[in-house]
Amino acid sequence: MPRDFFRPVVAITALGVPVLSLIAPSWFAVTGVGPSWGVLWLLPWALVNGPFAGLIAGLLLGLILDAISLGQVSQVFALMLLGFWWGRLGRTGPPIEKSLNLGLLAWFGSVLVSSSILAQFLMINFSLRTSLFYSWGLHTLFAKSIVTGL
Repeated sequence: MPRDFFRPVVAITALGVPVLSLIAPSWFAVTGVGPSWGVLWLLPWALVNGPFAGLIAGLLLGLILDAISLGQVSQVFALMLLGFWWGRLGRTGPPIEKSLNLGLLAWFGSVLVSSSILAQFLMINFSLRTSLFYSWGLHTLFAKSIVTGL
């Protein structure tokens, strides 16, 4: 496990993610939907520290974000998958340094997390399956992915 895993600065920044999710700055939102702060924190963390640290960070971050939400759906699996994938990408692939590449990875991660939440919500609430294109889910998915990618 990397030496930076238990540094206090890392813990403070990881705890800043739920705070940013709670205060949701309105100047950084599109139609009231802010970015996926968990994805924005997890991406550089996993790229630098590898797949195992990304998997553990995704698990812990997902549990923290699920603890502050009131819904029945979870972000844990999607964040763990992203942490592991980004960690392998950082270890085996060429170094990712350009902002366009990081933005595309953040966009993809936000789409995956939002799609996971929407799919879980639609599985729980069967009556909303017919009104998929009229629901809040697609609006949130598109807005969150655009803001996170930018």
